[in-house]
Amino acid sequence: MKVEQISIFIENKSGRLAEVTHALGDAGVNILALSLADTNDFGILRLIVDQTDLARTTLKQKGFTVNKTDVVAVEVPDRPSGLYSILTILDQGQVNVEYMYAFVERQGGNAVIIFRFDNTEEAIQVLLRSGVNVLLGERVHGQ
Repeated sequence: MKVEQISIFIENKSGRLAEVTHALGDAGVNILALSLADTNDFGILRLIVDQTDLARTTLKQKGFTVNKTDVVAVEVPDRPSGLYSILTILDQGQVNVEYMYAFVERQGGNAVIIFRFDNTEEAIQVLLRSGVNVLLGERVHGQ
C-alpha cells in the first residue's frame, strides 16, 4: 500500500527544474504527481513517476542527488471538510503528517492525496481500520 516517491535536491536557480524534467522526458519517464518546496539556495522536488528506478538512475547519471521515500496515497472525499475528516482520523490515531500534496487523478468522486507520515505502517493501519481507501502503489504508478 506504499507508493514510491523520489526526492531530487536541486539548486534554486533558473533552468534546473527544466533539466530534471528534460532528463526524465528523454528517458521516457512520465511524471504523475509533484511537489516543489524551496528555500533561497535549493529546492526539494518530490515526484511520483511511472518508472521510479529508471528515473532515479537517469537523474543520478545527470549529477542530481536523488532519494527514494515511501509515501501513502489516500482517497479523500471531494467535498467541504473531506480532507478534515481524514486528518481527524489520523489525529485520533496519533499519526503525524510530515507533508502532503494532491495527486492529479481522481478516483470516483474522490480526490487523491499523497501523504508522508512519521510512521508509515501505523498510519496505513489507522486509515484502514477507519475504512479509508488507501491506494496500492501499483495503482498509483499506473502499472
